[in-house]
Amino acid sequence: MTLAQAPHGFLSPSGVEIAFVLVGLLTLGAALVTVTTRQLVHAALWLVVALGGLAVEYLLLTAEFIAWVQVLIYVGSVVVLLLFGLMLTKAPIGRSPDADSGNRRAALAVAAVAAVALVWVVVDAFRTTWIDLDGPAAGTTEVTGASLFRHWVLPFEALSVLLLAALVGAIVLSRKAKADAGAEADAKAGGDGKAGGDGKAKADAVPAAPGKEGAR
Repeated sequence: MTLAQAPHGFLSPSGVEIAFVLVGLLTLGAALVTVTTRQLVHAALWLVVALGGLAVEYLLLTAEFIAWVQVLIYVGSVVVLLLFGLMLTKAPIGRSPDADSGNRRAALAVAAVAAVALVWVVVDAFRTTWIDLDGPAAGTTEVTGASLFRHWVLPFEALSVLLLAALVGAIVLSRKAKADAGAEADAKAGGDGKAGGDGKAKADAVPAAPGKEGAR
């Protein structure tokens, strides 16, 4: 005699689903700290936590290839590129009051609307779809690679060009800022030298007082 399998639902979560929710909450918290902190380096480090949490989420959904791509590309490349951009543009290391534009309410409203729209689209598209976490992995390297390089190779290459353009832009901005700072320093030094020369010429042009000549 075998018992009928209980229907799957939200009231009977498995251990993987509970771990998925907990990691999702941790990822959400890290993302909130990323966009609210005033220290740019701390924001980059919290971004590592958020992107790592997404990699764990992909791993729990049996998409191990996407999880490792998330780690290698986003955590290992994008965050390093962001840190290089901070160093090349000489961003402040500590607290930066310029990191807050004062548009918190508008940003919060836009984020809330985008989150609601994204959740609604995902729920409407996958309302009755369940992923069998105990079955064969649906996101293996073979399946994902075949789909990627057969149907999505052009967007994949476009993304790599976009990352290269971001790196070149950071280098151009740093060189321009350095050149502007050098020109400003030269102009200031030239102004100081001219002011000093004019003062000396005026001192030489002042005639001697008559009283002193008579005394001699």
